[in-house]
Amino acid sequence: MTSTEAAPFSLEPGDDLREVQRWVHEFARDVIRPAAEEWDEREETPWPLIQEAAKIGLYSLDFFATQWLEPTGLGIPVAFEELFWGDAGIALSIVGTGLAAASIAAVGTPEQTGEWVPQMFGTPDDVKLGAFCASEPDAGSDVGAIRTRAVYEEASDEWVLNGRKTWATNGGIADVHVVVASVHPELGSRGQASFIVPPNTPGLKQGQKFKKHGIRASHTAEVILDDVRLPGSLIVGGKERFDERIARVREGKSAKAQAALKTFETTRPSVGAMALGVARAAYDYALEYAREREQFGRKIGDFQAVAFKLADMKCQIDAARLMVWRAAWMARNGKEFTSAEGSMAKLMASEAAVRCTEEAIQILGGNGYTREYPVERMHRDSKIFTIFEGTSEIQRLVIGRSITGLPVR
Repeated sequence: MTSTEAAPFSLEPGDDLREVQRWVHEFARDVIRPAAEEWDEREETPWPLIQEAAKIGLYSLDFFATQWLEPTGLGIPVAFEELFWGDAGIALSIVGTGLAAASIAAVGTPEQTGEWVPQMFGTPDDVKLGAFCASEPDAGSDVGAIRTRAVYEEASDEWVLNGRKTWATNGGIADVHVVVASVHPELGSRGQASFIVPPNTPGLKQGQKFKKHGIRASHTAEVILDDVRLPGSLIVGGKERFDERIARVREGKSAKAQAALKTFETTRPSVGAMALGVARAAYDYALEYAREREQFGRKIGDFQAVAFKLADMKCQIDAARLMVWRAAWMARNGKEFTSAEGSMAKLMASEAAVRCTEEAIQILGGNGYTREYPVERMHRDSKIFTIFEGTSEIQRLVIGRSITGLPVR
């Protein structure tokens, strides 16, 4: 199917997609959920669970590629929603490599994709990880402020990278890192490129590991680059293509979006699907609780105050899912995001997750505020989705610029 041939539209997933949904859901229910509390408390990478996912083919390049290329575009969103329904921290440990893989697949050469993406996953007997490193202490939402430098030495055909990255999922423990750096600082974000840092490259080390509010089973750390030397071929997309883009920029011509923004644009609907999984998990738990818990001689779900909360939660989840599916379908079928539909999906799903998990706590009352019940953890996990891969404020900025055509600031 070419990018101009849209898949037939349907709100009913096909048989193959439903089978994937069932398979991933069972793994989330039987393997992830029973371990969620333990790994949240340990705040460590759940290697045994990643290995379990690898053994059944869930953590593998084949699975990610197959779902990414699924004709309707819903393969990744459906799978991610189920995984994150299980637990966000463990799920992010399983899918975190996908962001790094997508960053190469989106703009890399076929040779780079073929060589390095498989190395990010490894094998079921020797699991590997990938890490995408964009944010910095002074460059989070403002990607154009990245200070990490990449200098090309023509004599040796090498890139030399220096800088400090932060908030990197799998940062420092990954086997392959993809690092966004500035080659031409005077050009801002248009002078940036991404670079592949192979395993055991001298000069790359882990900095601070962060103790987080939520998604605590997912490793988040600083990555320090001290005279990291890379072969000239490890600039994502190739040096020739990068030089051509810089030449167009200097001539005042339009250039394609730079690497970090291209990666985020590609993955935002997927992040929305992650948030959906957390929102649905909280809704499911609160719904069951409301059907069983009694106060004043009645099931609490029989009170309008509770039933209306559940009604709003259900509406928010279903509406956000439709936006996520629309954006994913558009991206897969080459439809341009003329109104920032990817940002719309991520914004609505992430904020729905925060609202739904908060309402779930409210429905459970005091029980919901304790760690004896999972909605407390879900609430902590949900907040990150309004922050990473573009804050809610940045999503609104992107959408505002798209719909007005004005440089909204």
